[in-house]
Amino acid sequence: MARVPDEEIERLKKDVDLAELVVRSGVALKKAGGDLVGCCPFHDDDTPSLVVTPSKNLWHCMGACQVGGSVIDWVMRTQGVSFRHAVEVLREGVAPVITPGRRAPVAKRSVSRRLPSPLDVSAEDQAVLSSVLDYYSATLADSPEALGYLARRKIDDPAVITRFRLGYANRTLGYRLPSKQTKEGGAVRTRLIDLGVLRASGHEHLSGSIVVPVITASGAVTELYGRKVGQHLRAGTPAHLYLPGPHRGVWNEEGISGGEVILCESLIDALTFFCAGFPHVTASYGTGGFTADHAEAFERQGVARVLIAYDHDTAGDDAAKSLAQELMAGGIECFRVLFPYGGDANDVATAAAKAADALGRAVRAAEWMGAGRRTRRQAAPAGQGDAERDQSDVVGDQGDVVEGEVADQGDVGATEGTERGDVAEEQPPSSVAVLPVPAPLGATPVAHDELLMEMGPRRWRVRHIPKAPSPGSLRVNVMVGVGERFHVDTVDLYSAKQRAGFVEAAASELRADRDTLKAELGQVLLATEDTQAALVVPAEGDAVPPMTSAEREDALSLLTSPDLVDQVAGAFATLGVVGERTAALTAWLTLTSRLSDRPLGAVIQSSSSAGKSTLADAALALMPTEATVAYSAMTGQALYYLGETDLAHKVLSIAEEEGAARASYALKLLVSEGRLSIAAAGKDPLTGRLVTNTYEVTGPVALLMTTTSAELDEELANRLLVLAVDEGRHQTRAVHAAQRDAETLEGLVARSKRADVLARHASACSAPSPW
Repeated sequence: MARVPDEEIERLKKDVDLAELVVRSGVALKKAGGDLVGCCPFHDDDTPSLVVTPSKNLWHCMGACQVGGSVIDWVMRTQGVSFRHAVEVLREGVAPVITPGRRAPVAKRSVSRRLPSPLDVSAEDQAVLSSVLDYYSATLADSPEALGYLARRKIDDPAVITRFRLGYANRTLGYRLPSKQTKEGGAVRTRLIDLGVLRASGHEHLSGSIVVPVITASGAVTELYGRKVGQHLRAGTPAHLYLPGPHRGVWNEEGISGGEVILCESLIDALTFFCAGFPHVTASYGTGGFTADHAEAFERQGVARVLIAYDHDTAGDDAAKSLAQELMAGGIECFRVLFPYGGDANDVATAAAKAADALGRAVRAAEWMGAGRRTRRQAAPAGQGDAERDQSDVVGDQGDVVEGEVADQGDVGATEGTERGDVAEEQPPSSVAVLPVPAPLGATPVAHDELLMEMGPRRWRVRHIPKAPSPGSLRVNVMVGVGERFHVDTVDLYSAKQRAGFVEAAASELRADRDTLKAELGQVLLATEDTQAALVVPAEGDAVPPMTSAEREDALSLLTSPDLVDQVAGAFATLGVVGERTAALTAWLTLTSRLSDRPLGAVIQSSSSAGKSTLADAALALMPTEATVAYSAMTGQALYYLGETDLAHKVLSIAEEEGAARASYALKLLVSEGRLSIAAAGKDPLTGRLVTNTYEVTGPVALLMTTTSAELDEELANRLLVLAVDEGRHQTRAVHAAQRDAETLEGLVARSKRADVLARHASACSAPSPW
């Protein structure tokens, strides 16, 4: 059964009033100090031995029972139910009232219904199944484990979940049914066993499974599919379940009315296609699960073309070929959608950055299997018998015409009496699917910067795929081989000229058709782009992490406090800054001014080891980390090539003014004008010509530097506040005293509060103040 989240258990233990629950159970409580006492209902108790502690929301029997626990333990003991059942009772707020003076049941299975039943026993079968689906849908919404599974499989679109009434069977349906020992309970359970929802043992048939129903256009539920998830997927336990009996109905029949349909092997794969934007999709009931209902639905909806998207393994390939023969005999054109060997549609979607793009490429690269179709009877040549004339009504697999029609497929278009006219023009060009080397299911064919593929008899290998995309260029090493022959070269796949040269040389070396190699190289290009996209590590954004309501309230209380200045000074002291009250407050004010339109700037000046770095580090530590950009040194033009908004309303910290000497001009402009702009020559990626590119960095920015130099750059000093550090003997004695105090118990306690102080001040400085 589904495990109850720890967070939910703790919430119930905290939020449910134990004292009220005990009183409703018929126990009279009276105050005894900080506790409540009463007679224990679980044994003959002449003197009050039951103790309820409201501050901890716990109970304990000090008498004969010697038992106790939380609200969950109380419900389990008073009602004789399991832990999970007790949790469900508390979730619903259904607490029984026991007559005062009556002893509560202990360690006995309850036969009375504790939770309201979601089913109407007197309703028709379809209404009962619909009610079961409604209950499963509700449990899915409250099941993080099941929702997490759907998210990992990329089938968690809320609109799709609602449209197809997905649910989760977490084995709690039985808690809402009357006991089988009662007449009502026996009747409802027998009804559910007949429908296949319950097994003869009384357990839910799809327990621990994501539930996908098959529902007709009229709303009738014809089938339930269950996919085991999480801890329920154990060795020896089937992962896929259906209701007992023959499969009935077609999933998403209303979505296959456009003449073309994608046919998957499983409902999970079909949901994957639907969530990726392919609504014309349905599913068989496994490799051998194409039923008469499917055939009738295809004929009813006028399906003319089927893209068979079964798993790419031995069973799936064999089933696809067999099914294609059956469909083509009925006049339906068939294509085979091929996935990486051993995988399926969902594997492709979950491994790709964009499921729609990956599945779209697989569909577009589908292999044509044949357009086997009936033709009108032709006049037989003179002397041909009836049996021979009857053979002229069938067109064979892969477009080959059986004897009595036309011997050459290319001549079919000239045959009179065909229903579809010129076959040579309608037959799609041969397409090539990207097939990685067979690998274990879930493994990737990419090793670092290498990609391996098989297309037909040829093996393709791509190496040195660049991790950083270059506009207009994709230069890689490509090798193609068959048997002992091969051709290898370094190619810019975005260059049509280089691709043509590679195809020409490879065709000559491998003695292969040039058009086929050209098509395959196009598939190599698309696969290489996907691989490169997977190799690129997305840059982390610098968005401000969201604050909780408690953090926000605490931050606002600090900013609106009348003694804000004293609290800021105290924060510096907690971080190890001794004295320096004026300099510390000025540094803090300088950094918080980053949120204004014209921020301040400051430079902390002192001799070496006088404490300037300690003061600067403490001031920076009180700021949110996402709002600070710190460097030890920088080159003359480094600032110009930052992102346009990388410094906007942030703190720029330079560890030592000397390390930024070559960037002093840029710093002056950034402080005074709030922006930087530079024009630089560069090569156009498309034309290769030199062009002028403009780079701009916008502020405003608050600047903080330290220096040991006695003389500052005059122009820079005019733009910054110069803060001096106290280097007197009394300050040295104060520092020594603080170092000794830091090793005492009080010092250790103060040090443990640093994290809270930093978090509070960082939250306060994350947004404009309310002043």
